[in-house]
Amino acid sequence: MKKLLLAAAFVGASTLGAFAQTSTAPATDGDTPAIATPDDKNATAPVEGANSFTEDQAKERIVEAGYADIAGLKLDDKGVWHGTATKAGKPVNVALDYQGNIVAN
Repeated sequence: MKKLLLAAAFVGASTLGAFAQTSTAPATDGDTPAIATPDDKNATAPVEGANSFTEDQAKERIVEAGYADIAGLKLDDKGVWHGTATKAGKPVNVALDYQGNIVAN
């Protein structure tokens, strides 16, 4: 009887392991890269997603894209950094998503 209970417990535990390995939907549709390069711009940017950029990293990426005087950077609940900056002497609002896309308006 103990062997039967032990075997049933083993089968049950291995079934739970199989459920744990089921796949979930990807974070993106598969057509968008995790990080944008200067040659790749996402037409739907800024893209919502889990952002791993620190404030300093976000500021650095925005500066590298040609913006200056970056201020007021805040990470919103959709994973997009928002702030203000200047480019070519004109003030703009900037947004940086988790892929590295920078959008200004």
